[in-house]
Amino acid sequence: MKLNNITKATICALLLTAAGCTDNFEDINTNPNGITLPDFEQDFNHIKGGFAPMFNNIQVLSPEWVYQLQQGLNSDIWSGYMSTPTGFAGGINNTTYSLVDGWNGFIWDYGYKNVMFNAYDIANKSKGKYDQFYALSLILKVEGMHRMTDTFGPIIYSKFGSNDATIPYDSQEEVYTQMFAELDTAVAELTKRIDAGEASTFESTDMSGYKGKYESWVRFANTLRLRLAMRIVKVKPSLAKAEAEKAIAQKFGVMKVNDDSFKIVSPVYTNPISTISGAWLDIRMSADMESILKGYQDPRIASYFDVSKQFPGEYKGVRTGINIIGKSDHQDFSGIGAVVRSKEIYLMNAAEAYFLRAEGALRGWNMGGTAQELYETGIKVSFEQRGVSGAANYITDNVKIPIAYVDPNFPENNSPAVNNVTVAWDAAATNEVKLQKIITQKWIAGFPEGQEAWSDYRRTGYPKLFPVIKNYSGGTISTELGVRRINFVQSEKAGNAGGVATGVAKLNGPDNGGTRLWWDTTAPNF
Repeated sequence: MKLNNITKATICALLLTAAGCTDNFEDINTNPNGITLPDFEQDFNHIKGGFAPMFNNIQVLSPEWVYQLQQGLNSDIWSGYMSTPTGFAGGINNTTYSLVDGWNGFIWDYGYKNVMFNAYDIANKSKGKYDQFYALSLILKVEGMHRMTDTFGPIIYSKFGSNDATIPYDSQEEVYTQMFAELDTAVAELTKRIDAGEASTFESTDMSGYKGKYESWVRFANTLRLRLAMRIVKVKPSLAKAEAEKAIAQKFGVMKVNDDSFKIVSPVYTNPISTISGAWLDIRMSADMESILKGYQDPRIASYFDVSKQFPGEYKGVRTGINIIGKSDHQDFSGIGAVVRSKEIYLMNAAEAYFLRAEGALRGWNMGGTAQELYETGIKVSFEQRGVSGAANYITDNVKIPIAYVDPNFPENNSPAVNNVTVAWDAAATNEVKLQKIITQKWIAGFPEGQEAWSDYRRTGYPKLFPVIKNYSGGTISTELGVRRINFVQSEKAGNAGGVATGVAKLNGPDNGGTRLWWDTTAPNF
């Protein structure tokens, strides 16, 4: 991704100048009757314009079909959250492990043109001069681009903006190292301003629920560090521990209450999943969600899903990777519920922070509580977020387990339950069983944000999910293990072939969906 591939029109739009973008740009901007550059900079307008496209494209909010290709037909499904009743491309597509380049290129293109480019542009305008904006852009950059590296592996990161003919890729380890350093910079800068009693200059630009509060942004950055630290626990355990404990020890700590959660609050767009499920009928409850939530009699099910139109009063999921004869066979199973009919789109919630800490405590790290305490608090906080009661009884239930999946229309899709753990903490259980409980509850609490759930599944193997029945990968992707990554995109192969070659060399495997990422090792969880 070379900077000169970003069009002049895009750059002009980011400048947000009414004068337009022409060859006599400087003459126009020194016109005494027009808007001068000092006028434009007065309220940081030359910087603020870059933030909205970052907020709006970490997950693409509009148009909905782009979100469907960016995330809806990959991680949302591979995480076990959702399934589709639609037989796209004759049923030979991402859901049956025949990865569609024409779909998956949108992940790369929207991430670079909207998140990475604007982070680069804001840095050029603010670093060393208005460092509060630089710090905030770094946090958004890490939030957006860690999703990119967790999808593809090696990516363009440190060399973004180069005009060289070949732009090399960083290894995923190199990307994570830079991201930890960027979070260091952001946290230090914002903490310094908080300690000085400085008023925020970000409130009018902040599209999160934080309303420009620097302390909330620091807490988010610390929790993001904790997430990334846990991701690398099997490949860099010492570094993982150090980064996780740093997040907890920082003076503002990590998320603790639901108001700490990081969400995009859009003045315009409702969560695109609402349209994809409600109007297009292209996404449904998964068989995995049905098995686990109904088995636990989990009260969050009513906010996550609608009851089935085909089976009134029931929640009915669709198994992924089945033979889809016609859309009508499953389109009236349960759609996605009230959780997506909102202009608040959660990308990280407070419950996740507790489950991350619970796993860290299970590993012997200093997380400010025991694994059991943090696990149970995570469940309570999730119940509070969803406005449901009954957490106390739910937490102590050591009987209920996930149920078998039954497809009323096609019994060949039936399966016994596979994620057979109870909810209640068991001090006598192995660490492996305790981890399965933690990740299962983290998975439930994180719905519907499939990107993070897919990463957790690849890292830990939990929760256990129903395997696909149809696998059209030609042997490159294991039916048992599922998709591990997405192959490098066609636009890069056409425009930066030498760079792609450096990425493949750092991948340590073939460029296909079965190759594990750097942090996704075959090592045991403990």
